[in-house]
Amino acid sequence: MSKDFAEIAHDVTAGVGLLQQGAPNPMQAFGALSVAATASKTIDTKTKELMALAIGIAVHCDGCVAYHTKMAHQHGASRDEVAETAALAVYMGGGPAAVYGADALRAYDQFAGTKS
Repeated sequence: MSKDFAEIAHDVTAGVGLLQQGAPNPMQAFGALSVAATASKTIDTKTKELMALAIGIAVHCDGCVAYHTKMAHQHGASRDEVAETAALAVYMGGGPAAVYGADALRAYDQFAGTKS
């Protein structure tokens, strides 16, 4: 199963743009929530992106896996941190999360420019 995670992450961003055009007020509120929730206070942004990735894996969300892996990578997460995050998500999400956990590592490799 081959997925282009850069394309999926782009599709997430483009989809948010479509929603912003169609429903600007709710999406403005969602954007404010996103900024507030991911702001680095007690927990750094990298850790928050890894947490979001774990949730995305556990709930089987392709866009979440692609987007939050990309953001975790951009905020300095290592492949080992993504692997550990995926393992925790598998523990919390069961067998189906294993499929998405592997996808998180494939996505990381794509964003880092390596092959898995």
